[in-house]
Amino acid sequence: MKKGFLLITIVSLFVSTSFAQYWQQRVKYTMNIDMNVQTNRFAGKQKLEYWNNSPDTLTKVFYHLYFNAFQPGSMMDERSRRQGTVSIAGIGQDWDIRVADRIQKMKPDEIGYQKILSLTLHGKSQQFTVHETILEVKLDKPIPPKSKAVFDMDFEAQVPLQIRRSGRDNAETQVRYSMSQWYPKICEYDNEGWHPVPYVGREFYGVWGDFDVSISIDKKYILGGTGYLQNANQIGYGYETAGTKVNRPAGNKLTWRFLAPNVHDFAWAADPDFIHKTKTIRDSLTIHVLYKTTTASASDWEKLITNAEKAFPFIEKTFGAYLYKQFSFIQGGDGGMEYPMITLLTGPGAWLHELLHNWYYGMLATNESLYPWMDEGLTQYAGHRVQLYMNGYPDFISAEDYASYFQTVKSGKEEPLVTQADHYNTNFAYGSAVYSKGSVFFEQLGYVVGTQARDRILMEYYRQWKFKHPAVNDFIRVAEKVSDMKLDWYKEYWVNTTRTIDYSIDSLWEESGRTKIRLGKTGIMPMPTDVVLTFKDGSKEMHYIPMSLMYGTKPAEDSLLSRKVYEPWKWTHPFYIIETTKRLTDFSIVEIDPSMRMADVERRNNKLVLKW
Repeated sequence: MKKGFLLITIVSLFVSTSFAQYWQQRVKYTMNIDMNVQTNRFAGKQKLEYWNNSPDTLTKVFYHLYFNAFQPGSMMDERSRRQGTVSIAGIGQDWDIRVADRIQKMKPDEIGYQKILSLTLHGKSQQFTVHETILEVKLDKPIPPKSKAVFDMDFEAQVPLQIRRSGRDNAETQVRYSMSQWYPKICEYDNEGWHPVPYVGREFYGVWGDFDVSISIDKKYILGGTGYLQNANQIGYGYETAGTKVNRPAGNKLTWRFLAPNVHDFAWAADPDFIHKTKTIRDSLTIHVLYKTTTASASDWEKLITNAEKAFPFIEKTFGAYLYKQFSFIQGGDGGMEYPMITLLTGPGAWLHELLHNWYYGMLATNESLYPWMDEGLTQYAGHRVQLYMNGYPDFISAEDYASYFQTVKSGKEEPLVTQADHYNTNFAYGSAVYSKGSVFFEQLGYVVGTQARDRILMEYYRQWKFKHPAVNDFIRVAEKVSDMKLDWYKEYWVNTTRTIDYSIDSLWEESGRTKIRLGKTGIMPMPTDVVLTFKDGSKEMHYIPMSLMYGTKPAEDSLLSRKVYEPWKWTHPFYIIETTKRLTDFSIVEIDPSMRMADVERRNNKLVLKW
């Protein structure tokens, strides 16, 4: 273990100093790319240094060849056209309209491809098989544990018309090149084995490493991308040091060289008409904006710098420090899509969600194929928190995700959050689960453990698991330690099932000078229960019932409201009785969870207004 650890620390100073939980593989890519903007093809040379820090001997490796998805008859094409045959009430065809049936209509000069011309391991040619978007390489000599392998590859590729995420000549934005998922990328190997997931449409998982990428392209083109431009004073276009005279080399092309330390992917975009604005918003953090004025005004794009400058202090205080030296908002792609240190946006509206992905997709980087909600849901939740802060309402919750979740429950189309990203039966169920139900997981967690504990959990999760690919249980264990409660039940019900929460006010009566309120549990998922009693004189009481599986009690969240804490409600029991010394005729309102953080699917039976 010590030898593998030394190799990793030598590669990058960014790597966490603790590998107690999991070993991780490590990579270093050196790529030289020669782009032909007339044919939309490029030639690539890739050197991949691969550290096998696992305890396993590897007899094969796998690469992703994402561009091969953009060919008629591909898995992405077939899956998308299948979704077009599924109809969702009130929505219509279930397909992603950006893809729809467009792939099957692509002409030979419009498709995407990545062709491997040669591949060697330590200088010796290797046998490989292309399985559409996955390259399988059977090694002539295994890679032992705690050792380094060096692969050299020659490849060529054609950039497809913009269909999904990556591509060229988007009709909406008119951006020439959005270059994501554009190079042969080695698949992740972790404690669960290889992850050669075909590119059917969703989510990514990559190996941490360092990238050294040189892109030779027509010198009229302006680029933005992952990493730090090394030859800025030869490039210019707003990257040069202030006051420096740009001295571009002779010839029709410029070579842009980027270094990106400790990232798990590399993306870039290019267009001859990009406008480039930049500002250093604090020590060692520069914001770049590259845009065309085709879908929004220049002021809307340039406002992203002001927005980022305002948002970053709150984001870092609430969710953890941003550990890179630059971030770029780049017009491109087909909506909004995150990559390390950059986001591709068709318009500036989705900037905040995509920026925040650099915490949960970028620096924590859970396996999105298996746990997409841990990225999308947490990013969605964080985005609501930041937006409310920027609008001056930091203590409010966003009801949008609750409404979306409730809609899906009522539709009958809901699928569990444990569903693999590509295997959701409908796009509708995927979006609602991964984004909305995933977001509710974190807001509702504040209801279970208390908002202050939830916020400490998020910071401790970031501190312990940045650059380590955490899974669901890793988050839950952090949450349990910080809150001093058992929370495995919360994961089991909310993540692994589609069981719902439904509590109700069953009945009220007076007995021996006290008022008793019987509560009912109709839904299968158990929860702790806040009940607020409001009386005619305006006074209130909080009655709090922990749930038996928690083995703990939420701290009082409102110091001005008196609170009575009960013995835990056993999850097997359908009813629970609380009581107060107030007379029944003193009552004005009885309400379960007035904060509305508990995702109760039938709120009409949560509140009783008494009119005497």
